[in-house]
Amino acid sequence: MATGITKREQHSRDAISVLDFYREPIPLPSGDAEVALSYPNKADRSDIVTPTPRQFLTMEGGSAAQIDKIPDNAFILDDNFFVLNQLIGEETKVSLYYLDPPYGTGFDFHSRDLEHAYKDSMGRAAYIEFMRRRLILMRETMAGDGSIYVHIGHRMLGHLKVVMDEVFGPDNFRNLITRRKCSSKNFTSNQYANINDYILFYTKTKSYKWNKPGVEPEQDWIDREYPKFDNFGRRYKLVPIHAPGTRNGETGQPWRGMMPPPGKHWQYAPAKLDTLDSQGDIHWSRNGNPRRKVYWSSDKKTALTDYWDRYRDAHHQTIKITGYPTEKNLAMVKMIVGASSDEGDLVVDPFCGSGTTLHAARDLGRRYLGIDASFSAAKATIQRMRHGLQPMGDYVNGRSKKAENLSLPSAAASEDLPCRFVVDSRILDAYPQEIREISDI
Repeated sequence: MATGITKREQHSRDAISVLDFYREPIPLPSGDAEVALSYPNKADRSDIVTPTPRQFLTMEGGSAAQIDKIPDNAFILDDNFFVLNQLIGEETKVSLYYLDPPYGTGFDFHSRDLEHAYKDSMGRAAYIEFMRRRLILMRETMAGDGSIYVHIGHRMLGHLKVVMDEVFGPDNFRNLITRRKCSSKNFTSNQYANINDYILFYTKTKSYKWNKPGVEPEQDWIDREYPKFDNFGRRYKLVPIHAPGTRNGETGQPWRGMMPPPGKHWQYAPAKLDTLDSQGDIHWSRNGNPRRKVYWSSDKKTALTDYWDRYRDAHHQTIKITGYPTEKNLAMVKMIVGASSDEGDLVVDPFCGSGTTLHAARDLGRRYLGIDASFSAAKATIQRMRHGLQPMGDYVNGRSKKAENLSLPSAAASEDLPCRFVVDSRILDAYPQEIREISDI
């Protein structure tokens, strides 16, 4: 239990001094000691960041063409370890990584068609090192103002937090975001309901891109925050016209015969306050206290906190999805892409899955790359990016819809340049039929 002893109290005769009365039998680490996990076969950075030559091919209509460099706006079928090393060699700079890797659950995952998607069954140490090696490669490819979001479940959250502190530095940790993934019906009888997963948000440096995101407020919030109406039916709230701190200029002078409250100053010069008053934007209380009217408008947003309760997984038959397991909420990923990148930036998802990140990036005018080693992921992503999504109910009811009835992503450029399909030449040699089937989607 914490003692609550302040620094001043530690020097008082009435306070117990830990140093005087008790010393650890084994010395504690120094204050600047780094924290890292230890396990067998933990690779040195120099062994991870090393050239791993690969010959990548673009597939189109069942035909393969050699390329000298991985192109933008593509899905790459390969182990992301080799692709990330390739990006380092090509000096590619990534503005944003979003990844939803395996959670270390010990389960196998299948698509809605019961096609095997991936196996999430590595041992704990193997999983940690698997992720650490890839996080090191991601950091090497990130732009100086880049960001990374790692979406993870509760089982390995603590381990990955330590690993990401080691790779990116604890000073570059920004948020631990809690996302409500489902309703309270997801429960067991012997433990608390598991309704959340988590996102670790880090940046490469202290200087990073940040386009502050906002969300549409709920009606009860609007009613609570903007409770008043003027004669024209416009909603408004009242806010003080003073701000903390004293000033010697105009904002510290009397207005209408009154001074700002002690220790405060007017938010505007007296002339500006006169203008606001003449426009009817100053409300005078019965005791003569002035406050400014702030009006509600439909474009106002509320700031996001680190608890996201509006981005749940697909839970209704009309929601459009790919049918891929663990598919994430498109609106959530769009919000992340918009917050931590600008138009034209490169967004990469190294555990691409169903292509949600690629879809979000393309809709928002970003360049994108998706990487996955699963044939099921390749099919889901190429289908999604070239032909759109299906309502969730279509998978439950037998997928009877035809392609022409599907909803395409909104980016106009998709008609001119569908998502490229890139594959390692050795994978094509080993699985020629499977690769050609995917390229023909």
